[in-house]
Amino acid sequence: MAAHLEGPDLLALHARALEHFGALVRAVPADGWRAPTPCTDWTVRQLVNHLASEQLWAPELLAGATVAEVGDRFDGDVLGDDPVAAWAAAADAARAAFAAPGALERTVHLSYGERRAAGYAREMTVDAIVHAWDLAQGIGADATVDPAAAEFALAELARQADSLTASGLFADPVPVPPDADAATRLLGLVGRDPAHPLGR
Repeated sequence: MAAHLEGPDLLALHARALEHFGALVRAVPADGWRAPTPCTDWTVRQLVNHLASEQLWAPELLAGATVAEVGDRFDGDVLGDDPVAAWAAAADAARAAFAAPGALERTVHLSYGERRAAGYAREMTVDAIVHAWDLAQGIGADATVDPAAAEFALAELARQADSLTASGLFADPVPVPPDADAATRLLGLVGRDPAHPLGR
């Protein structure tokens, strides 16, 4: 049931996922921006930059823009001299765009085709949930995944399990016990090893 959240319930989970990620951004120590994360190609700053860039896309796509029309506007570094403020502004804009009346009923033009905006919101929510765990590991913070958020993200991604690795966006799944909780199964599905999050 969690995978089919719509309307206010979906918006509430999306907002909570952004706020949780934002709390971790605010907790990054001054010397922690270059620290490694479970995303082997990204430091803490690069991970936050990735998520901030994604948020900047949302208002544009929800307003009907195509990927080609946005172009390279949000490529490269979008955090500038104040990563915390840059993240907050991007997240606030994305949250407001999704919460606008009728926004979830629109059609958005994504890189892989057209999708109903509610599906785009679910995709963005899953990304924030998974990358919050990555960020928490990178800065040594509490990496607990909210059970409801984990159930939602697991249900969303389980339907794509066979294509996740093939997409090139995820590492190979990590085996987990069959009786593991939703968070552990989610992390294993997307190639994260809770026992060795940074490969150590």
